[in-house]
Amino acid sequence: MKTVFLQILRSFVGLLFIFSGLIKANDPLGFGYKLQEYFEVFHISFFNDYATAFAILLCTLEIVFGALLLLGFWTSKVVWGLLITIVFFTFLTFYSAYFEVVTSCGCFGDAIPLTPWQSFSKDIVLLVMILFIFFNKNHIKPLIGSEKAQQVIAGLVLVLSLGFGVFTYSYLPILDFLPYKIGNNIPQLMITPPGAEPDVYEINYNLTNKSTGETKTLTDKEYLKTEIWKDQNWVITGEPVSKLIKKGFDLKIKDLKITDSQGTDYNQEILENPYYNLVIVAYDLNKTDATGIGNLNALAINAAENFNIRTVLLTSNSASDAEKFSKKNKLVMEVFYADGIPLKSMVRANPGVILLKNGTVINKWHFRNVPSYDEMAASYFSKN
Repeated sequence: MKTVFLQILRSFVGLLFIFSGLIKANDPLGFGYKLQEYFEVFHISFFNDYATAFAILLCTLEIVFGALLLLGFWTSKVVWGLLITIVFFTFLTFYSAYFEVVTSCGCFGDAIPLTPWQSFSKDIVLLVMILFIFFNKNHIKPLIGSEKAQQVIAGLVLVLSLGFGVFTYSYLPILDFLPYKIGNNIPQLMITPPGAEPDVYEINYNLTNKSTGETKTLTDKEYLKTEIWKDQNWVITGEPVSKLIKKGFDLKIKDLKITDSQGTDYNQEILENPYYNLVIVAYDLNKTDATGIGNLNALAINAAENFNIRTVLLTSNSASDAEKFSKKNKLVMEVFYADGIPLKSMVRANPGVILLKNGTVINKWHFRNVPSYDEMAASYFSKN
């Protein structure tokens, strides 16, 4: 029974690590953004420029560890690697949950969002499983005995895992779990349906008694009910803390606001255009690929001249930086502004392209694989 239980745990842990690695490797740029959040928390933001590289390597490591555990190759080293990995992730998820510093761990990317406490609970269960495997690792036998064959297979797993992450980073995720995926209507995802319950928040006040030095924390309801505010000895210290106590309707897109340099709202005009229009997303102009933006500019010129297609550029940079960038690259497209967070979700590229019609995402591309003007015209513009 012990051997059977060991094989079940080994299979489960191995498959879970492969799944976790693959789902994040499908979107390494998104996982990189999550790592940047952790870098900020631990004050090591100098690693931000390398976040995507770390993301690809971590995903590769998870897949390789999971595969080698299933195959039974080099069990002692693999189980040590799994143990160190899960201890590290358990610490991160506990820190995130306890101190409420990262709201979503990113364990399974955007495919399966987990709260920090859910992630921590998952990691504790995994830690127990891996410890059982660790103490019984001598009972695991390799499926293939030849050392040379093991090296070849392990090398193949490594190359495929690493290659998958590099491919999805260089182009776009194969599976898109974000609200701006092909087929979604953006304006509809920005509307809360009638009767939907909103999030319920509780406000906590920190109070200090000027006479005694006593401190206490009260909710907004307790603050009003006790009428402590009438006692001039009690003063609020620090900023009130808003805490979510009941999750309401989850609005898929709640932070997208497109404006011009003067702050005028252009959401409706751009997102609900009844004709084909191109949206170029370059959330950070300082890191935008120059060749890519040049090719997109040429596409915009042809599309405007021949089919009167409107092309806009969305960025989170300042208006002055955008103006300099536009002049330097001789852009013909109009420039608008939005927060960097939704722009990073719209398309995992800098720059990336979204083809919209009536607010629906018809298609999207990384700047490396945008169709030529002739292909775009034949497939879309001529059918407008």
